[in-house]
Formats: sequence, structure tokens, C-alpha cells
Amino acid sequence: MWTFFHKMGSPRWFYQISGQWLPWLSLLAISLLLLGAVWGLAFAPTDYKQGNSYRIIYVHVPSSAIALVGYMLMATAGAISLIWKMKLAEVVMKCAAPIGAGMTLISLCSGALWGKPTWGTYWVWDARLTSMLILFFLYLGVIALYEAFEDNISANKACAVLSLVGSVNIPIIYWSVEWWNSLHQPATLKLTKESTMHPDMLQPLLIMIAAFYCIYAVLLLLYTRTEILQRERNTKWVKEIVRSSAGSVERNAERGAV
Repeated sequence: MWTFFHKMGSPRWFYQISGQWLPWLSLLAISLLLLGAVWGLAFAPTDYKQGNSYRIIYVHVPSSAIALVGYMLMATAGAISLIWKMKLAEVVMKCAAPIGAGMTLISLCSGALWGKPTWGTYWVWDARLTSMLILFFLYLGVIALYEAFEDNISANKACAVLSLVGSVNIPIIYWSVEWWNSLHQPATLKLTKESTMHPDMLQPLLIMIAAFYCIYAVLLLLYTRTEILQRERNTKWVKEIVRSSAGSVERNAERGAV
């Protein structure tokens, strides 16, 4: 296990192995997204209270879940970078921030669109909504800190600390509907209780959640691989990749000319 852990800390090894994962993950993500979207939007039954407006759940719930899990991943990478000084953890922490911010924004916007027909307004200063907005600002704070420092070492430390401090907000978001009198409905999916959703509605939701996890993984791998090439651009192995890519482009150009 420790050998694998140390391998994962190698940017070169990660770049090579992630290149093998990407095609399969991308195919899985597209397949699940198409299946879940078509099933949820076209074939799932209409809710007897909310009508068809409830279908936004197939975007809102998956994006909200990824926003929370993505932040914990970023905070975990920050802790690893502080304790073990792993280069790859620093890269993952940086790359997870904009993707997580995007997912949080999707969650906030889809929730606002869902809130209008349900509550009669796009926004209320509800405990769940407010803590989710704070999460969005925490993501933006990590992104801004990276841009504020010219030195990567100082930027990584500052972002790791902010990520770890901000992780306190995650249980607040999750339990806010239980701790306070909230307009927001309780969690649709619970680990300790059976879901109250009808199976015909629940099954496409589970597929969409899996699809969003795969999409997040694909985006994180792509962004991380790009950042690795940028940071390791002066190393021998990256120069070999660049030369190999340039050679492939030239050969394809020659074939096209012929």
C-alpha cells in the first residue's frame, strides 16, 4: 500500500497511468450522463406535488454532492502537501479548486431555479443555501490565493491552510437542515435510512450522481495532467513527451500533404 502511495506522489507516474484511465473514464461518464439524463428527464414519473419542476433534482443533487466531496478532496490534498510535501498533492489541490467552484455554482443556480416554483423566490437566507454560498467563496478564496503569490511554495501553504480551515463548513452544510428550522427539504439520500423517493425517480438520480462523479474525475485528471506538464516542463521526461508529440504532428502533416 505504501509503495502505491509513494508512486501516486510521482507526477511522472501519475501522468502516465492517468493517460490510461482517461479514455475509459470519459466513455463511462458520457454513457452514464446520457442514460441518467434521458431516463430522468423523459421517462421518470411526474411528481404529484411539484410536477415536472422536480426534475432539476437530477442536476442539483449530483452537483451539490460533488461540491462537498470535491472540497474534502482538496482539503485532504492540502493536508498531504503540508505533512509529506508531495508535489502531486499540491497540484491536485490547485486543480480541484476551479472544478469544485464550478460544481458549487451549478448547485446554487439549479437550486435557485428549483426554489422559484417551490418557495416562490429564487433565494432565501436559509441555513443550507447560506452555507453553500460560503463554500463557493471558500473555493474562490483558494483560487485567489494561488494568483496572489508568485512563489508556489507560499501559495501552496496558504491554500492548504485555507482548505483545511474551510472544511469545518462541510458538516454544517450537510447537517444544516437537521440543526436549524430550514426551508430546504431534508437530504434526499441518507446512509442510515431508506430513501423516500419512488424507485422510478431514485434510479436515474443514482445514475446521474455516478455520472457527475465520473465527469469530476475526468476534469480533475485533465486539469492535473496539464498542470503537471506546466510545472515539470524543464524535466527530461516532459521534453521527451513534447518532442514525441511534435514528431507525431509533423508525420500527420506530411501524410495529409501526400
